[in-house]
Amino acid sequence: MATIRNPVEWGLDQLRHVGAGMSNAGHAVHHVEERLHSPAPAVARITVSDLRDALEKGLGDFAAYRSDVIFLCVVYPAIGLMLWRLAAGASALPLLFPLAAGFALVGPLAAVGLYEMSRRREQGGEISWATALAVFRAPAFGAIAMLGLILVAIFLLWLAAAEEVYTLTLGPAPPASLGAFLAAIFTTAAGWALIFVGIGLGFLFALAVLVISVVSFPLLLDRDVGLDTAIGTSMRVVKANPGPIAIWGVIVAAALALGSIPFFIGLIVVLPVLGHATWHLYRKVVPRGDARPV
Repeated sequence: MATIRNPVEWGLDQLRHVGAGMSNAGHAVHHVEERLHSPAPAVARITVSDLRDALEKGLGDFAAYRSDVIFLCVVYPAIGLMLWRLAAGASALPLLFPLAAGFALVGPLAAVGLYEMSRRREQGGEISWATALAVFRAPAFGAIAMLGLILVAIFLLWLAAAEEVYTLTLGPAPPASLGAFLAAIFTTAAGWALIFVGIGLGFLFALAVLVISVVSFPLLLDRDVGLDTAIGTSMRVVKANPGPIAIWGVIVAAALALGSIPFFIGLIVVLPVLGHATWHLYRKVVPRGDARPV
């Protein structure tokens, strides 16, 4: 007969799971070099209908664990708001849009816990708020951390590039006010140059992240492969499915843009749905192999 556990017992049990995951993190870092050049999995071709199915399944995962997921993902818009306030407080108005747009570059890293929740649900495992932290127990955790650092580096490069574009167009002096900044952008030739060049650069950065990470994080969670294998597999997925992956990129970009208005609040819903959906997209483009057990 099942018994009802009191909150203290349940909390201690969850902390033990988290502690065990953290203790394995150090070993995982040393595991990265050992798994370099590991065998690459096969990739499959998909259609637009597969994207729709992945989104529907992602929405299903979100609906099943809504409270857990929202609790986890509220961190994402909170960080976005802090970055926004930091830029505004530092009179760095030209970086407000790059921060809002470029913050999505680290989205795949922020969603790693969501991939783990979908993986556990798929295998019939127990799901709780601590499930997202089980990524620390993944054999390829070191590679996951390194790929995350790569995305952070790309994000910082994007900010530096955006600042340089502003300096070459409307700068180098900061705008006197938000109103003056908006007027300069939309009523001057230099402002329109900033818009077009900035959008072009942003597209290139977003494309780079999409190519190297569209399935990399889910693959590293699911199988014990090397970082080079995960990135290479992601690139092969894009090469085999240029049309559907391009559409997927547009869907993600549009959803994140809508979720960022106003003040990143919508990301509390958008991010978990996209994160779960990305797991199901991975399942469609990378056939099942020697997956990690629950």
